Amino acid sequence: MTTPPAFELNEFLPYLLNQAADQLSRDFQTTYKDRYGMLRTEWRVLFHLGCYGDMTAKTICDLARLHKTKVSRAVAALEEKRYLSRSEVPEDRRNSTLTLTREGRRVFQDLSEAARAFEAEVRDRLTKDEAETLHRALLKLAQLQAPARKA
Repeated sequence: MTTPPAFELNEFLPYLLNQAADQLSRDFQTTYKDRYGMLRTEWRVLFHLGCYGDMTAKTICDLARLHKTKVSRAVAALEEKRYLSRSEVPEDRRNSTLTLTREGRRVFQDLSEAARAFEAEVRDRLTKDEAETLHRALLKLAQLQAPARKA
């Protein structure tokens, strides 16, 4: 009877993806944390509103694949920082539409520029072909479905 080969955690694709995502996330976190005192979920909520326009917290939960408690805390923190405002949804008083304030849009623009620069640094670690292949593969694995942008 032969012994099965040892499982190599460092070769397990889901583990490698998680490790890479965690490292890149921590590297970029210093930007939004140092500049604006934001936590990761706050940054993600801000960027969903900045990229896709006004929406409910539930929609952000669905798009970002985040738990409603984390999004609720992030929304409260962003509202306290005056980066977003809420308005009641007339058809469903349990929900609010979230909108970036003028200051929130300014912060989004600043962090968007920082995100572009950070992504360029990450891409510089790879060849052009590697970066394009990685991008296509990640989109395929994540099966991301972003909402249509508002004009």
